[in-house]
Amino acid sequence: MTKTLYLMRHGQTLFNLQHKIQGWCDSPLTELGIKQAKMAGAYFIDNQITFDHAYSSTSERACDTLEYVTCSQMPYVRVKGLKEWDFGAFEGKDECLNPKLPYGDFFKQFGGEGEMELRERISRTLQEIMDKEDHHVVLAVSHGAACRQFARRWEDYDQVKITSRLYNCCILKYTYEEGIFSLTEIHNQDYSNL
Repeated sequence: MTKTLYLMRHGQTLFNLQHKIQGWCDSPLTELGIKQAKMAGAYFIDNQITFDHAYSSTSERACDTLEYVTCSQMPYVRVKGLKEWDFGAFEGKDECLNPKLPYGDFFKQFGGEGEMELRERISRTLQEIMDKEDHHVVLAVSHGAACRQFARRWEDYDQVKITSRLYNCCILKYTYEEGIFSLTEIHNQDYSNL
């Protein structure tokens, strides 16, 4: 049986605006971030997409995004496995201190997480969620690097390719069948009128 996962990034935060490294540390959604989340909610309503289950990273910015997307009308489960990359001692510092991509295991020496550790964590978490018998159409709210690493893990099976950045509240639609995720649609919203 084919199942559907809608994986999305949280809305814009204060640290996004201030260009701060934000992994396991947190900051609140901005007014724009709230509007982005509400637009994502409208996208789901306009396309008659309903979820049987919803999940969020334990970070406040992801939980708040999910609540705005669903107008606080849907119960959800907070899951640590959906958290962002752990950047160790770099948490909360200026983004200009980041090394050049790819990061690889750079942050491990500073008490953070390696790239493949993050990729495995997010993939295992979402497989465990989608393997639940009554989970057919699922919303999961996570983070930019976590979503990108998940996408890299499954890119050999994609029907569409990611060719641009995953902006705030970007929605990635995956099919899930026999333990395999396949990216079928990318929805990066246009916020120019906000």
